[in-house]
Amino acid sequence: MRQTVSRRSLLKLGAMATAAYATGLNLFAADSANRIPIGVQLYSVRQACEKDLPATLEAIARMGYKGVEFAGYYGRSATQLRKLLDDNGLKCSGTHTAWDTLNERNFKATIEFNKTIGNKFLIVPSLPGGREASAEACKETGKMFTALAEKAKADGMRVGYHAHGGDFKKFDGETAWDIIFSNSSPDVVMQLDLGNSMDGGGDPYAILKKFPGRATTIHLKPHGKAGAVLGEDDVRWDEVWKLCEEPGKTEWYIVEYEEDPAKTDSIKRCIDNLKKMGKC
Repeated sequence: MRQTVSRRSLLKLGAMATAAYATGLNLFAADSANRIPIGVQLYSVRQACEKDLPATLEAIARMGYKGVEFAGYYGRSATQLRKLLDDNGLKCSGTHTAWDTLNERNFKATIEFNKTIGNKFLIVPSLPGGREASAEACKETGKMFTALAEKAKADGMRVGYHAHGGDFKKFDGETAWDIIFSNSSPDVVMQLDLGNSMDGGGDPYAILKKFPGRATTIHLKPHGKAGAVLGEDDVRWDEVWKLCEEPGKTEWYIVEYEEDPAKTDSIKRCIDNLKKMGKC
């Protein structure tokens, strides 16, 4: 027997389908909104940036990265950099800025530069000689970072320090890294670098547990297998995600891969693997 469907039934079915579709979109949007955005440290592709910064940023955006962290500005002004970022839909996820750019003489100019490019994370990549030569020096360094972080707060900026292997040498059983961050305020960003910390004998999982919420930005760097990109190495990535992704903890994942600076192939493999892991 032939069945017919009334106009009212069709409208009702259509409304139900529309609602289901919209709900699916809302769930997808909510999932995307809750994901930690992924940036890339441009030092990873520094030679490509030197050769053609606009083309490199365009390629990075096409890969699916949401931001970039600068370690040098390739002869561009803050205004020029901001335009390149905006043209490619990218955010600034941080800058590696030398210790002396935050001294009294340079502080204001550094703040203004970073405001222009839309950055709030001022990360010191390395310390002047002697700043971590002893436990007492590390304590003083922590206090100095606290003062800088407090000063930057008035302009909506965050100050932090980036990990290198040497930060995990020990003084009476405690690493220089632990001493610095145990003697600095929670406002100081602990930019842990997974590969660097493991190369230096550190335990990044223990560090993330000891300092919850301090790794506001974190460097995703592979470790353990020569030439392996992120996701094909020995880092326990599931544990990293668990420690970083509680609400209010990490704001940016930042990929760093230093072995292929002239090309963008390796950082593409990194983000492709992050996509497979459901991170973007």
